[in-house]
Amino acid sequence: MVSFFPIACSTCRINMIEGGGDAAGWSIFFLLVVILGILAGVAYFMIRIIKREREHFDPTLSDDYVPPSSQA
Repeated sequence: MVSFFPIACSTCRINMIEGGGDAAGWSIFFLLVVILGILAGVAYFMIRIIKREREHFDPTLSDDYVPPSSQA
């Protein structure tokens, strides 16, 4: 039988040809869950850093804004 999935791994290809399970679909779903979990962790970490920075901000340590002068 001719394989319609030449670039799939052997497990997914055999399951798709024989009409067994849906290994490719579940693997895509699993990878989506992993990627979304990592992105959620990064977003949580960034939001936490922003909140902590605002809580512990010391205005005496910030520089005053000096607009650039155009004396060219």
